[in-house]
Amino acid sequence: MQATATVLVYSDDSNTREQVRLATGRRPAPDVPVVEFVECATPAAAIKELDKGGIDVCVLDGEAVPMGGMGLCRQIKDEIFHCPPVLLLIARPQDAWLATWSRAEAAVALPVEPVEFASALAALLREKRLQGV
Repeated sequence: MQATATVLVYSDDSNTREQVRLATGRRPAPDVPVVEFVECATPAAAIKELDKGGIDVCVLDGEAVPMGGMGLCRQIKDEIFHCPPVLLLIARPQDAWLATWSRAEAAVALPVEPVEFASALAALLREKRLQGV
């Protein structure tokens, strides 16, 4: 198993990025790697980091401004070769259909609930490991 996993966190709100870091801890589950974070507050910064490569999972804030995570997710799924899986943070559980439209692999509601979030992130890291990508 790889030593670390790199998780990109996109949100214009530093409190949301902090919620993601705190919910994850050092690792979201015992059977997945230790997580390192790359934080981005703008869509341009997120795309720049994705273009560099090395991102294992993206966590995108659906409520981010000026571009929400759903729109950014759809864009990166179209533009980034071997786009990493995306965990979308949505305002309400009823918005899950929008997450499907954006092509996100998973979605959890805001505010971040640590157990639910860690479980969803760990599942994406496991799936990525199984795919060997």
